[in-house]
Amino acid sequence: MPLRIREFVQGRDEAVLADVMNRSFKGFEEFRSVTSEDIVMNEKAPNFVGSKIFIAELDGEPVGMIRAHVDKMRTEKKGLIRMLGVAPEFRRRGIGTALAKKGIENLKERGMETGEGEATLGQPGGVEFWEHLGFRRVRVFSLMKRSLKKTTSRVGENRDVRLRTLVKGSLEDLKLVNFLENEAFSEHYNFRPHGVDETRYFLEQDPTFRDQEWLIAYLEGSPVGYVGLGIDARSNLEKNVKAGWIMDIGVLKTHRRKGIGARLLSEGMRRLKTKGMTEALLGVDDQNVTKAMKLYEKLGFVATRKDAAYQKSVTGV
Repeated sequence: MPLRIREFVQGRDEAVLADVMNRSFKGFEEFRSVTSEDIVMNEKAPNFVGSKIFIAELDGEPVGMIRAHVDKMRTEKKGLIRMLGVAPEFRRRGIGTALAKKGIENLKERGMETGEGEATLGQPGGVEFWEHLGFRRVRVFSLMKRSLKKTTSRVGENRDVRLRTLVKGSLEDLKLVNFLENEAFSEHYNFRPHGVDETRYFLEQDPTFRDQEWLIAYLEGSPVGYVGLGIDARSNLEKNVKAGWIMDIGVLKTHRRKGIGARLLSEGMRRLKTKGMTEALLGVDDQNVTKAMKLYEKLGFVATRKDAAYQKSVTGV
């Protein structure tokens, strides 16, 4: 039978998709296994409606997948190509290329002008794959890690900052975190304002980080920033590590360069360590307008992986 690429059927293909993802991404640094229940939970995300997932079948066997995502809340006509994967034993047969072309075609059909894919730098085939398809690199991101065995002192923390823990289930606190995130990230790459329903989903229903803690920073009585901490217990068990994430951190533009970010990070790491974690991780845009990477390096974080975004016009495809 020839290669067949079909659309994912919600309510029927969750187990199939989980199996293909686990086979395709096993061994990738930060990937941990997913279940059909995880897929179902992801389908409840407010922006899932913009996703079109396709499954590649060879001789009737699912061997790869891709997700083409169109965010209707985004003003620019740019669609995202994510979850492009092929099971190892079926690679180098043109399946990945066929899936990518399917994703690009779908984005074009839905009115997009630009498509964006992603690749890990230094990983065999990733960069060459996108460049072969005519994509060009537009952004680089870093995964950064830091041991929690030793604390860092004299990092410029603002001791006038008061921190309090977000109250779970509080609509007022939910709206506050949503406001702070939208204000703090308004200038960032690929950002668009998030609705309260999206923030609620991430804080309360995200299947990856079930263990979360959020801190809100106050200066002179006004909220000026926040940090979100998360632990993926299943990933830690699979990888035999004790890693916690700085999932999200932001400071209002008018209050940057005042030691607020350093205060949030330091306290975040302290709380992860209190929970038994021995390592902290975070992701950052290398070209972040706030130059956040310099702060992370100052606090002892080291880049261990580089990922890149690749873009291409899809209007002429």
